[in-house]
Amino acid sequence: MLGVLLLPAVLQALTMGVDELVFHRRRGLPRWERLGHPLDTLTAVLCYCWLVLVPASAPNALGIYVALCAFSCLFITKDELVHARLCEPLETWLHAALFVLHPIVFLAFGVVWYSGAHGWVLKGALGSTLGLLSYQVVYWNWRASSSASRRRPENGSESRPTSECQ
Repeated sequence: MLGVLLLPAVLQALTMGVDELVFHRRRGLPRWERLGHPLDTLTAVLCYCWLVLVPASAPNALGIYVALCAFSCLFITKDELVHARLCEPLETWLHAALFVLHPIVFLAFGVVWYSGAHGWVLKGALGSTLGLLSYQVVYWNWRASSSASRRRPENGSESRPTSECQ
C-alpha cells in the first residue's frame, strides 16, 4: 500500500526534474521565476512541516492541512498566464502534469499522516522538499545569476534568452 501512495510523489519528482534540467537550464530563469519557484516550493514545505509537527489527532489538524494544501495548489498556478504565452507546448503539458500531481501527492502524504504509520516518509518528503528549496535559492539566485553577470557584455547590455518561460 505504501508503494502505491508514494508513486505520485516519485512521478512528481521525475516530472519536476525534467522541467528543471531540460527546460529551465536550457533557457535560464528570469528574475520573477527565480523568486517565484522557491515560493512555490515553500508552500509545499509548510504542508509537510504541518504533517511532521502536528499529530493527525490534534483538533482541526486535518482542516488546517487541507487549507494549506489548497493554498499551495492555487499558489503554484500564479505564473501560468505568462507561461501560456511563452512556453513551448511540451513544457506547458509538463506543467499541466505537475498541477495534476500536486494535490494527489498531498492526498497521499495526508493518508500516510492520518494512518499514523511511516513517519519517516513524511520526514523524507519534508527533507527532500527543503533540499529542492535550497537548490532553487542557491542555484538560480546565486550561482546562475552570478554566472550570467560574468558573461554580460562589456557595453552593459544583457543578452536575453529567446523565451522567458520556465
